[in-house]
Amino acid sequence: MVIQRQDELARVVHEVVKAQPITDMHTHLYSPNMGNLLLWGVDSLLTYHYLVAEVMRWSDVPPDVFYDWPVEQQAAHIWQKLFVEHSPVSEAEYGVLTSLQALGMDLSSRDLPAYRKALAGVTSEEAVRRALKLANISDVVMTNDPFDDAERPYWEKGVHIMAGFHAALRIDPLLRGWDEAVTRLQGWGYRVTHDFKGESTDEVRRFLHEWVQRINPLYMAVSLPPTFTYPDASTATQMLQQCILPVCREAGIPFAMMIGSDRLVNPALRLAGDASGRADLTSVTRLAREFPANRFLVTVLSRENQHELIVLARKFHNLMIFGCWWFMNNPVIIEDITRMRVEMLGTSFIPQHSDARVLEQVIYKWAHSRAIIARVLVDKYAEVMSTGWRLERAEIERDVADLLANNFWRFAGRDRS
Repeated sequence: MVIQRQDELARVVHEVVKAQPITDMHTHLYSPNMGNLLLWGVDSLLTYHYLVAEVMRWSDVPPDVFYDWPVEQQAAHIWQKLFVEHSPVSEAEYGVLTSLQALGMDLSSRDLPAYRKALAGVTSEEAVRRALKLANISDVVMTNDPFDDAERPYWEKGVHIMAGFHAALRIDPLLRGWDEAVTRLQGWGYRVTHDFKGESTDEVRRFLHEWVQRINPLYMAVSLPPTFTYPDASTATQMLQQCILPVCREAGIPFAMMIGSDRLVNPALRLAGDASGRADLTSVTRLAREFPANRFLVTVLSRENQHELIVLARKFHNLMIFGCWWFMNNPVIIEDITRMRVEMLGTSFIPQHSDARVLEQVIYKWAHSRAIIARVLVDKYAEVMSTGWRLERAEIERDVADLLANNFWRFAGRDRS
């Protein structure tokens, strides 16, 4: 089918983007058979740390008191302050409304107890299937931390995760908390030392290989501060050179770097107390250049870093940009970044991931992002058509499938099945 007119173009692009099943390549969700690790439901939506940070701007309740409340009381407080006493116009607030609307709630009632009652009585597996169907997601990539005492036992017992869920091996303690990681590793029988001497290199590699074998991750990942520097004289540089990147090569998986998180600038807010900072991306350049046999998935948390990262992706075939992470997940920024990426990279990037920590967040995050991605593509295809170029629906379907699924699977080096 050849697209003939501009109005036809807009209709086709929006249809194709809406219909394309998504691979959500970075989330904090869990298979429903992993117990309370999976957060879902109205109260979890409302007590997400985005909204906790926002409510503290209106509330006279101190953070320590708020966190001592049961989750239902926290949710009710947030609902009252952010949704009743003030209009829910922030992206996180509007996102809750988008998700509740998709779940069939009557938002004109503003009746939180009624929403709880309406959405009660389903199993976690039923809730997962419902949310993924509403968001049209075929595959979910989790974030799996072997240093998490609540999660590790599931993998050690050989948990069989739900079809469509995939693991990603998160290793922050090795790069951001080695002194504490040493104690944990020693307790598990690994012969490592604080000065990273002796058998430390071999033992960390053994640890990584064992967890790669155990959970079969699609990639290895770390969140890094804006001050991250490579190379330097730290243990982190040795860890990258001698352990992480060699194991990624041997396992055939990419290494994902999420750069720019400044943790606990306000410790009283706990998870809501993190901020962002601009990073020096020359470290990314050095890694991509020094390790051409490795593949790097990269996203950055500072808006000021976005253009520089896109330029780097043009220079290094082994670097794949992904998503609009965390504080970048706001429509005005998503649209700006997506347009810039299309203009400089064509369709050779991964435009979005949900980063969802609460199941139903995937509904609003993907509904909002699909609309933006479609809008950008309509404008860019219209420019192409204005030159006389013939554009077919099948070509649009190909491009959208690449953006929302296939680019990730190709870069991960895996068969989607």
